[in-house]
Amino acid sequence: MDIGFIGLGNMGLPIVCRLMAAGHRVVVFDTRAAVVDDAVARGAESAESAADVAHRVATVMASLPTPLASGDVADAVAGGSAIRRFVDFSTVGSPTAQRNSALLAQSGIAALDSPVSGGVHGAEAGTLAVMVSGPRADFDECTPAFDAIGRTTYIGAKPGAAQTMKLVNNLIAASSLAVTAEAVAMGVKAGLDAQTMIDVLNAGSGGTHASRDKFPRAVLPRTFDYGFATGLMVKDVRLYLDEARALGIPTQMADAVAQLWERTLAAEGPDSDFTSVVKPIEAAAGVVIEARES
Repeated sequence: MDIGFIGLGNMGLPIVCRLMAAGHRVVVFDTRAAVVDDAVARGAESAESAADVAHRVATVMASLPTPLASGDVADAVAGGSAIRRFVDFSTVGSPTAQRNSALLAQSGIAALDSPVSGGVHGAEAGTLAVMVSGPRADFDECTPAFDAIGRTTYIGAKPGAAQTMKLVNNLIAASSLAVTAEAVAMGVKAGLDAQTMIDVLNAGSGGTHASRDKFPRAVLPRTFDYGFATGLMVKDVRLYLDEARALGIPTQMADAVAQLWERTLAAEGPDSDFTSVVKPIEAAAGVVIEARES
């Protein structure tokens, strides 16, 4: 199928590559010329603007960092002469997805909010978990594209439902990474070996995605290069809290997790890898969590 793609960041570019590898024609735009050139060198076609993308293809996809960016792109594509559906892989919260859906509906454009989970490695490997809400017919139309990037779950027709699901997912991911870091720091302070602790956790009931994947890949080797920014995780936790509070549900656990992430943001900066959440904990404990030398 012919696809437009707006936003060629850490997630967007590998998604575009997976789409092209599956045989889809992809027209791309990003405000940064260098990443557009990179995509073109890999086989994509370039567009002059987000609006230009919407004048050239019926299915326009986007991967954007913030709710503001998502809204700006929705505004830009709303007047496109060719666009029939807008698929937003960004994590922006249900209010933004609902706003975009209502705006685009005025022009007869269907909106699918389709946030993804699995990080850069999942985007590169085509193993993302894709959560989609919006019109079922448009979801079905996009199935060949979704199949190229991972495993898709249709959440429902309600705009924003997939965003809520993604925020639940990321709050749990943020929590498990933070508590694993805190617990392993405690064990190291008591004299345990960090690698041995991770091995035991992964063999027992304490194993999480953080201990099975994030710690071995980016924490124990001290590379801190998992591929997801601290600033984006903080954004997602804040969005979760906004929605949870709007629903009037308890947020005691989420509040505690949010405090740790806010401290990490202040100490390490928004562009640091989110596995850097261990660093403020290490500093407070006076330990270093690292793999034993072979």
